[in-house]
Amino acid sequence: MTASAETIRSARDDLIAAVRRADSWVPSLPFDAVDPLPASVLVLFGRLDSIPARTDSATVAADLDVLLQRRAATLSSHPGQVSFPGGRQDVGDADVIATAVREAEEETGLDPDGVEVLGALPEIPLAVSNYLVTPVLGWWRRPSRVAAVDHAETVDVFRVPVAQLLDPANRYTSTLSRGGETYRGPAFDIDGTVVWGFTALVLDALFEATDWALPWDRSIERPVSPVDVGN
Repeated sequence: MTASAETIRSARDDLIAAVRRADSWVPSLPFDAVDPLPASVLVLFGRLDSIPARTDSATVAADLDVLLQRRAATLSSHPGQVSFPGGRQDVGDADVIATAVREAEEETGLDPDGVEVLGALPEIPLAVSNYLVTPVLGWWRRPSRVAAVDHAETVDVFRVPVAQLLDPANRYTSTLSRGGETYRGPAFDIDGTVVWGFTALVLDALFEATDWALPWDRSIERPVSPVDVGN
């Protein structure tokens, strides 16, 4: 087995270990949801099948990636934001895992047979959309082509190298002021693609739980732009 393959296998093991102790690290948001609707997102990691990102980081393999998408600007919930694929639970879904995989297939066109589910994390109330969201960790054992299936919901789908997300030069604290309050949270800027809010919060906590994270300067703050907030 090559060094890269061993590192990729280690990354999968790190994710499984994080699932097992998720109660100790899964983040919460400072706002309560009222009678929230159940929803799930798929946090899907795998191995890039194209040219790996250049990086000096030794915490993960250069070709380890995570699946993200950009939501349509016309959506009522989190318009225009970068997110994990996912959505509200349907009556026919067997459980939260089935919801996450079904939504990912509908939004990105991935082949669900190629997805290995590593486990579901604890629910996170998301007051802004009034959802109770379950992140489901997955591993792409057999990658398939992905693209935006319904442009009314998703405008872009992309696999982001984890090493780029971990690069301290791409990390900062986002700020969003509403109703006299200012929300601060982790954010990532990948070649102009900004990941913030719920998605960034989950990734940040997961990277710490897996010991992949590199030190970064949390004192660097940038306000969320109207484009990224969906206004």
